[in-house]
Amino acid sequence: MSNEENKIQEEELQQEQAVEVEAEAVGTDADIDWNEEAAQEGEVVDEQEDKIAQLEAALLASEDRVKEQQESVLRAKADVENMRRRTEQEIDKARKYALNRFAEELLPIVDNLERAIQAADAENEVVKPLLEGVELTHKTFVDTIAKFGVKEINPEGETFNPEFHQAMSIQESPDHEPNTVMFVMQKGYELNGRVIRPAMVMVSK
Repeated sequence: MSNEENKIQEEELQQEQAVEVEAEAVGTDADIDWNEEAAQEGEVVDEQEDKIAQLEAALLASEDRVKEQQESVLRAKADVENMRRRTEQEIDKARKYALNRFAEELLPIVDNLERAIQAADAENEVVKPLLEGVELTHKTFVDTIAKFGVKEINPEGETFNPEFHQAMSIQESPDHEPNTVMFVMQKGYELNGRVIRPAMVMVSK
């Protein structure tokens, strides 16, 4: 080879090496930039995932608090409703039985009027007008207390019931079934379904 050919080959080799160096340099910078961007993107993704996790935890905590508050409200509402119902029942009971003591005090008056009617001689013309007055007074009195829930218990001929009757004596009777009220010695009374005085009775054996 001549010197000129050698020079040409050396120049070509130098140019090829320069191109390779430039290519390596370009590739290296690109790799660095890509790696940096990837790292930044990874950090952003991690931060977003952390924020999402925090928000999800906060949401769950909020839902739990809301559920607890709803349960508290429901419990409070149920308590108020139960208290209202109990109060209404107590008021109703107090209204029904407020006259209990007063009614008990009135019963002897009814008894005395009935005794006067039974003892009077209905055939006596002098006594008859008085008897009619007493009977009218008795009827008016009984009707008046009945308006306030007082009801008489007169169980003659009925089966003996210890909740409403008080047995004063027990006797054998061929005309009555066993455990039957044969005779009422004193009528009983109840106030709105509650016995304020049981009937005093004679019961068959």
